[in-house]
Parts: sequence; structure tokens; C-alpha cells
Amino acid sequence: MYYYSIKKSFLIAVLSVIPFLCEAQEDDLLQELDSLNQNKTSFELPAFKALQIGNLQSTKVVDKGDLYLVVAHRFGTLKNGIDDFFGLDQANTKIQLLYGLLPNLQVGFSRDSYEKTYSGTAKYKLFRQSDRVPVNVSLYGSVDMNSQLKKSVYPGLKTSDRFSYTAQILASRSFSEKLSLEVAPIFVRHNLQDLNFTKTLTHNQLLFGMGGRYKLSKRLSLNMDYAYNFSKNKNSLYKNPLTIGVDIETGGHVFQLLFTNSRASNDSSFLTETTGDWSKGEISFGFNIVRVF
Repeated sequence: MYYYSIKKSFLIAVLSVIPFLCEAQEDDLLQELDSLNQNKTSFELPAFKALQIGNLQSTKVVDKGDLYLVVAHRFGTLKNGIDDFFGLDQANTKIQLLYGLLPNLQVGFSRDSYEKTYSGTAKYKLFRQSDRVPVNVSLYGSVDMNSQLKKSVYPGLKTSDRFSYTAQILASRSFSEKLSLEVAPIFVRHNLQDLNFTKTLTHNQLLFGMGGRYKLSKRLSLNMDYAYNFSKNKNSLYKNPLTIGVDIETGGHVFQLLFTNSRASNDSSFLTETTGDWSKGEISFGFNIVRVF
């Protein structure tokens, strides 16, 4: 009888402790889940939907396995009016293929009718804006080859003279659902220069690019980009490139309409060989069409 009483008391004690153990275990589990949620990184929406703001590269990178076709047109200056149909009679066209080779890495190849330029490009996303990182950061590089140069004009022309190189650090931030801004330190190297335009030899040039996007509606945004050249001679005939345009999102397409003082689309040329002057109305109409496969 005494043994039965002890056994009964032990059983009651165990049963009375179980709810407290379960509650403690539940509290530990909830705390662990809260800790996991706190450690999880929350990413912001992309600062830019298109790969370029206008002419300037954005921080957006092609996803792994995606293939992009970019068709860029730059027409002649609007200044001549109806004589050349507001520049439509003169057009430069660039056709570019971009592929997401690895996560955060895209590679590309293009041909621009401006100076019959062939280009190879690469862009790598280093950081993505989140609750832990305040900005998006991408690294971009390009190699441009001018195939239009002739030995009859440049008797001492070497193969290396055809090449120009560009390196950029792109940093952007989405400040709200509507406003995104970007800054871009830029280095450009030209192996060959025309002193009639540059006035002095400036093979290596440093620029500072900036741009932004402001959403006007769900599928429409206003864009602008500009690059200031610190290395350009004050008497140079080249101007700093300024582009103003709009993005129109239509399903798998991003259609960009823009006005710019640059006729070229390849990086080294539009950044350092722009001849149009906004103050004199030397502005060209252009567009970029982007298709994702």
C-alpha cells in the first residue's frame, strides 16, 4: 500500500511538470525562429529595371541562363529639321547579345555601326541593396575595337591602335518605390586619338557618371544620365554626354526612348567622343529595345 502511494505521487508530480516543460520547449522554439528571421537578409526592389539608364550602364545584371537582345538606334541631330527628316535619315545602330553566364555575372558582344565598332563586355554584381547593405554595387568593363580605321589615313596604324577600354564602378540606391539614383567612377583608355578633336593627348581619362530614374506610373519612368570628364582639354571639341529619356515596360520588353548629344552607343565612344552640344540644339533622338529570351 505504501509503495502504491509513492508511485501514485511520483506519477502526479511528473504529469504536473510536463506542461511546464512543453511550454519552455515552445518558448525556446519560438525564440530560435525569431532569431532565424532576424538573421535573414531582406532585399530591396531593384534600383533599375533596364540594363542601362539611358546610355550609362545601370547596376542591373542579367540573371544566370537568361539571354538578352538589345537593339539601340541613335539618329542624326534634330537641328537640321526637315532636311534630313529630323535626323531619321542618319542612323547608327548597335545590336548586342548579353548572357547570364554565372550568378551575378553577365557577358556580352555587340556591333555598333558608329565607327564599325565591335565590343566585348562583362558586368558583375558585387552587392545587392538590402537591410544590411545600403547600395547596389556592380563592376563593369568593356573592350571596343574600331574596325573603320584605315592604314591609308593612319600609315603607322597598329592593331592595338584600334582598341579602347572602359572600367566602371556602378553604385546605385533605391530611395523609394519611385526614386533611384546612381553614381559611377569611370576610367577610359584610348590607344589612338585624333588631336584635331582632343587638342592634347589624353589616352587615359577619368570621368564621373551619374544618373537616376523616377517612376511616373507602374510601367513608365523618367530617366537621366550624365558623365563629367575630368581629363578633357578645355579646348577639346568633345562634350560631356547628357541623356534624357523614358522607360516603357511592356511584358518581356523594356522600351527606352531618349534624347542625347551622343551618336555612339559603345561605352568608350559615347563617354569621351560626344560632339553634340545641348546648348546649340545638337540633340539626337534614339531608342533602346530590350528583349529577354
